[in-house]
Amino acid sequence: SIVGQDRSDSTHVVEIVEFPSYEEAMKNSNLPETNRIFEELVAACDETPSFTDLDVVRDEQLNKMIVRRFFGEVINAKNLDLADELCTGDYREHDPALSSYDVDLAQAKRENGEILNAFDFRLTLESMIAEGDLVTCRITFQGQHTGTYQGMEPTNRDVTGTGHATFRCQGGKIAESWWNWDELGLLRQLGAVEV
Repeated sequence: SIVGQDRSDSTHVVEIVEFPSYEEAMKNSNLPETNRIFEELVAACDETPSFTDLDVVRDEQLNKMIVRRFFGEVINAKNLDLADELCTGDYREHDPALSSYDVDLAQAKRENGEILNAFDFRLTLESMIAEGDLVTCRITFQGQHTGTYQGMEPTNRDVTGTGHATFRCQGGKIAESWWNWDELGLLRQLGAVEV
């Protein structure tokens, strides 16, 4: 249970009671002692208390939502300009496949735009784990080499690969990311590197 008092109205008090699941909350609301507590609460209040059925959303869930949106709308929909809205102004990206391991948002958009334009592919989020301000994703991708990539003309070859990305979120936006994906495997599939 968490009790909060409205700063602008000290007589307005909010109590949030959290249950492990919706089913547990419904089971609890049918208990005789719950009704007794409700009646005591009504007697202590000037007005009848109101009840709201809420889902508790934690920072980790919000961070996963913004990362999921980044993958779906920025990468898969190839809308790089949306990154300006989803990322902080001082965003940093760390990816050994880029020209530098530490690039700002503008540079990340330019270089990732070249990758997105070179391949007609879809990235799939296989799993996500969030803790605190970090979200880590296991990803796979598959598609076709349809544009120039690192000076290599389109081969129209099918490509697949795997990778991991970790995002640090701040204030509902992505502030930093670290990428590790199988670029060597991709170059082998394109015939640019001998096995």
